This record gives sequence, C-alpha cells and structure tokens, in this order.
Amino acid sequence: MIKVGITGGIGSGKSTVCRLFAACGAAVYDSDREAKRLMNDDSDLRVRIIAAFGEECYTAEGLNRPRLAQEVFGHPERLRRLNAIVHPAVIADFRAWAGRQSGDYVVLESAILFSSGLDREVDRTVAVLAPESLRIGRTCRRDGVDEAAVRSRMAAQESDDFLRERADYCLVNIVEADTQAAVEQLDKLFRHESRNS
Repeated sequence: MIKVGITGGIGSGKSTVCRLFAACGAAVYDSDREAKRLMNDDSDLRVRIIAAFGEECYTAEGLNRPRLAQEVFGHPERLRRLNAIVHPAVIADFRAWAGRQSGDYVVLESAILFSSGLDREVDRTVAVLAPESLRIGRTCRRDGVDEAAVRSRMAAQESDDFLRERADYCLVNIVEADTQAAVEQLDKLFRHESRNS
C-alpha cells in the first residue's frame, strides 16, 4: 500500500479532489478534522494544550476553538508551540489509521502537509492548484467572508509556487469534469505503483 498526501491552499479544491479519490475507492484521512477530534478526545493532548494556553481553551462542551485561535493566530511562536503539541498526535493517529486500511493506496488530506512534517509520512504528494481569483470566489461563497479576509488567510499559507516545487504531482482544479479525469488517471497510476512495488 502506498500513502498519498493531498495539499493545496484555501479554495483550491482539496476537499473536492479527496472526494473524487474516495469515489475511486481510496480511504481518505482528513488531518484537519482528525486534529480537531484529537484535541477534543485525547486527554493527554487536552492537558498539554491547557498547560500551554490556559483553561479557557476548553469548555464543558470541549475545545473552545475561537479562544484557542485568539491565543495563537497572529502569534507565530504560540502557533509553533500548538503545532508541536498537536502534529505528533496527528502523525501517530494517521499511522494507526493507515495500518487499519486495505486497498492499493490511502489518501492524507492536509493544508499544511509540508510545514507540518506530514509529507514525511507519505510516498507521493499531490498539490491542488487553482487561479487566485477562482480560489477567492469559492472561499467567499463557501465561508460568507469578503475578499480581504480570504487574501489575509491566503497570505498566511504556502504559495502555489512553494507547493509546485515540492509536490510530486500538480493538479489544476478549475472545471470539475477535468479534475475528475485527472484524479482517475492518478488513481490508475497509484494502483499500478502499489501493485508493482
């Protein structure tokens, strides 16, 4: 079995690409969703987050995401500290999850694949790219935010050039039918590689 990492900036269509891989039969691990689950359910992680950022980061219902975001975003050193706590737990969880899967390959979705070190957990990487104007439009519609808010979030992410230089494959996601055809080609390639490795 090979492991494939999917990454891309906000509005690029990572989730669409992962949905298309899932339709091809691949199991998909959403690292963002699983990190949130772990921060809620893993008692050791909870203790370490509280020790680093305060009791207010949790409520009776679980993780207080707005409060934690307020603590770390715009504060690079605090964000690095949070990532140093959370990323190892996500990596361990991904390894365990991948070990339970069957099939020729699995997919790991992560917006921060390279900066988190998750790229070292996979055999192949795919960067999902799209024109900036399209990404902004998609995100404004999806999140109900204005262009300035999207540009601010984009500025904090790895650039398409950064991703293009590091990824094994680049997939331009403009028209879904074309994206689906590209995913189906990669699906065939990954299955072939897995069966012949």
